[in-house]
Amino acid sequence: MKRLCPRLAPLALTLILAAAVGTAAAHGDVTPQAVDTKDLPQLGKDWKPENPYRGNAAAIKIGTSAYNQNCARCHGLEAVSGGIAPDLRKMDNECATLKDAKKKASCVKDVDEYYAASVRKGKVRNGAVYMPPFDGILQQEAVWSIKAYLETRREKPL
Repeated sequence: MKRLCPRLAPLALTLILAAAVGTAAAHGDVTPQAVDTKDLPQLGKDWKPENPYRGNAAAIKIGTSAYNQNCARCHGLEAVSGGIAPDLRKMDNECATLKDAKKKASCVKDVDEYYAASVRKGKVRNGAVYMPPFDGILQQEAVWSIKAYLETRREKPL
């Protein structure tokens, strides 16, 4: 095995440490970014059980930006996960395979409810926070606009 030149060893060590710190910091605490939803129909205080912005072009545009600012760090650019967090393009794959329209609609509603609960309450397992809660940080309009964007990224279109 070749030895590193003594003058380059400190540089190599610095680069290795910088890479390790950068990787660790990439998945550390994240400060949620505000989402401007003033151009969307306001939804009120009571949370909707289904995505009211499904297919809404303005919501998709806002949701794209909101996703990139608040979700992409963990869930990946354009919702393509790098393996750290779930791949959100696959969120409603099961619904896409259903032939019966009523069952498909019920499945989509269930996924909407699961999505909203996950975003609002976060994900904690054995005391470890896998996803922080965004309740009180992201308003309903922001959460549903992100879901509208994610629906454009589906792995299996409905």
